[in-house]
Amino acid sequence: MHLFSAMASLKVTLVGMLLLAVGSMLTYGGDTGFSVWVLILPMLLLAVNLASAIATNRKINRQPGLLLFHLSLLSLVIVIAVGRLAHLDAQVEIVVGQSFDPSHLVELQQGPWHVGDLNEISFLQGPYGISYEPGVQRGATASQIGLLDEKGQFSEEIIVGDDTPLIFGDYRLYTSFNKGYSVILEWLPNEGGSYTGSVNMPSFPLNDYRQKNEWTPPGSDTTIKFWLKLENEYNKDDYWTLSMANSSGVLVVTVDDMRVELEEGESLQFDDGQLKYNELTMWMGYTIFYDPTLRWLFFISTFGVLGLGWHLWSRADRLLGKNFDNETKRGVN
Repeated sequence: MHLFSAMASLKVTLVGMLLLAVGSMLTYGGDTGFSVWVLILPMLLLAVNLASAIATNRKINRQPGLLLFHLSLLSLVIVIAVGRLAHLDAQVEIVVGQSFDPSHLVELQQGPWHVGDLNEISFLQGPYGISYEPGVQRGATASQIGLLDEKGQFSEEIIVGDDTPLIFGDYRLYTSFNKGYSVILEWLPNEGGSYTGSVNMPSFPLNDYRQKNEWTPPGSDTTIKFWLKLENEYNKDDYWTLSMANSSGVLVVTVDDMRVELEEGESLQFDDGQLKYNELTMWMGYTIFYDPTLRWLFFISTFGVLGLGWHLWSRADRLLGKNFDNETKRGVN
């Protein structure tokens, strides 16, 4: 019993809160190299501290409303810790016309208890439009998504945005500020065969004057540099929409001292093969979020609010009764 009383101390609470603050700073901003346990261990300490307080403090465990509130707090700490152990956060870029591929995830962070299956995410990226206000202020995003059934066949089209997620089980995908143009290229090596793929340019309009990338074709030792010379209705001082409907571009190809401009459908011959610029398209960036504890957090928080309301309501009756008695005594005197 003495151990429970010691663990219920407010000093333990203070230590736990300080450690949690340090853990939050160490892990803030994504992949910082620190383990998720710098958050989990302070949460476990706070959970033990709170459980000990509930067990030993009569002011808590003998008042139903206050007891429900503290039990909810304890549950929240435990469930949040489980959520961090099971979570997943990642980014992905998907070219219009292509389907989601888990192997293309970047900035992947996941807890050691993550058991979700990314293969349950299946969709086809369609065209999109993003509204901009003067001053390049990004407005609403409307990304068309084609859902695929278990056989990979198109089943339904929906619209996804920054506040309208694409949901697959406990996975949620939100459109991000990261999006831009992509070029579809075909490489025809001299020995035969064909390779078709996409090269994504940097995010637009954030990098509007730096639409550059490079690529080394399969089986080739030549690194080809690209610069996309865009033509669109982009006007930072006016309202405009980012979409393929008002965009076109010339692909500038540079290898050593050679510089050639290619229109869509044109090709360029190299010593070891031919490069064809098939078309200009776009890519959309998504933030992928996974936390199976979200619904539990909602229900637990609801019970906590109800418990606190119950406690305050019962105390309000007592306080009002005492005030009424005091006023009555004053009136009698």
